[in-house]
Amino acid sequence: MLATTAAKRQPDPGRAEFIALMAMLMALQALAIDSMLPALGQIAQDLHVADPNRRQLVVGIFLVAAGFGALVPGALADRYGRKPVLLGSFAVFIALSLGCALTPSFDMLLGLRAAQAVGSAGLSVLPGAIIRDRHGGDSMARQLSTISMVFMLVPMIAPTLGQSVLLVAGWRWIFVMLAVLSTLVAVWVYVRLPETLHPEYRQPIRPGVIFGNMAMAAVNRESVGYVLGGALTFGALLGYVNSSQQLVSEHFGAGHWFPLLFGATALAMACASFGNSRIVERFGARRVSHAALFTYIVLSTLQVVLAMRAGETLWQFMPVMALNMCMVGFIGANFGSIALQPFAEIAGAASSVQAFLRMLIGATLGIMIGQGFDGTALPLAHAYLACGLTALVLVLFSERGRLFAPPQPGEPLGALAEGH
Repeated sequence: MLATTAAKRQPDPGRAEFIALMAMLMALQALAIDSMLPALGQIAQDLHVADPNRRQLVVGIFLVAAGFGALVPGALADRYGRKPVLLGSFAVFIALSLGCALTPSFDMLLGLRAAQAVGSAGLSVLPGAIIRDRHGGDSMARQLSTISMVFMLVPMIAPTLGQSVLLVAGWRWIFVMLAVLSTLVAVWVYVRLPETLHPEYRQPIRPGVIFGNMAMAAVNRESVGYVLGGALTFGALLGYVNSSQQLVSEHFGAGHWFPLLFGATALAMACASFGNSRIVERFGARRVSHAALFTYIVLSTLQVVLAMRAGETLWQFMPVMALNMCMVGFIGANFGSIALQPFAEIAGAASSVQAFLRMLIGATLGIMIGQGFDGTALPLAHAYLACGLTALVLVLFSERGRLFAPPQPGEPLGALAEGH
C-alpha cells in the first residue's frame, strides 16, 4: 500500500515535457562544447596560446574526458536510481563551470574542462537509460529521434549564443551562462522527473557484477558493430566541429557568418532527426540507418572530389557538409537504439559502456582529424569517407552480412511505459 501511494506521488511529465527534459539533459554538454567555438580565438589570445591548433583542445579534451567519465554513472544509476546520479552530475557541472570562468591559465582551463566532463558524464549517459526504461524496439528509436531533433537545436544556437555573450562581455561569462542554465535544468529535473529504474532491475555495487555487465554490453555481437560504427561517424562529425572555426571562418572566409552557417548544418541534423522520428516505426531503425549510411558514403566521396579540386568554395563545401550531417541525424539515434535493445535489465551499465566507447573513440578521432587541419578541407573529407566505409564493415559484422532487416516490434517495459 505504501509503495503504491509513493508511486502515485511521483511526478508524471507528459510526452512533450519528457522529450524536452531529456533533450535538455543531453544538450547541456553539447552547449558546453559548441558555445565555446566563437571564443576559441579570444581564449587563445587571452591565455597566451601560441599554436593555433592547440585552442581546439578546449573542445577536444572535454570530449575525451567525457568518454572516460561515461563508465561511472551507468553502474551507479543501476543501483541507486537515475535521478540521484543526475543531480550529482549537475552539481559537478555547475561548480566547475564557475571554476573555468575564474581560471588564470590555459593549462588549468584544460584540467578543469576535463574534470567537468568526467564529473558530469551522467547528463549525456543517463537519458539513454531512462528512455530504455520506458521504451523498446523501434519505439525507442522514435523517442531518441524526437529527442535528438530538439537536442540538435542546441548546436544551431550555441555558437550564436556564445557570440552574443562575447559582444557584451568576455569569454569567461560563457561559463557563467552555462552554470546558470544548468541550475535551471537541475531544478526542473528535481521537481518533474520521476524515477524510471524498475525496482527489480536494481544491480548490486560489486566490481564483478559491474564489470560483468559492462563486458556483456561491450562484446555483444548484435550491438558492438553499431556502437563502434556510430563512434566513427560521430568522430568524423567532431573532426568537423573541432576544425570548423578555422575551416569555415578562416579558410573559406565566412568570418562573422560562421555561427549562422554552423547553426544551419545543425538545423539540417535536426530536420533529419524529425524525419526519422516520423518514419522509423514504419520502416524500422535498421532499414533507415543502413540507407543513411550508404548515402553518407556517397556524399563523403563527393566531398573528397570537391576538396581535391583547386579553388573549392564555401558554397560548394557547405551544402554537401549539411547533407552529410543530415545522414548523421538518421544514423545516430537509430544506431544507438539498436545497440541498447538487448539490454533491458542492465540499461544503465550498457548505456555507460556504449557511451564510453562512442565518446572516447569519437573524441580521440575528432582531435586527430582536427589537428590534421592543413588549411584545406581535404583531411576532413578523407576522414569522412574512411569512417563511413569502416562503419559499414562493422554493421555488416553485427548483422552477419545481412542489411535492411524489417521493422522490429516496440516493447514498452512496465507501467512507466504505458500511456507514453
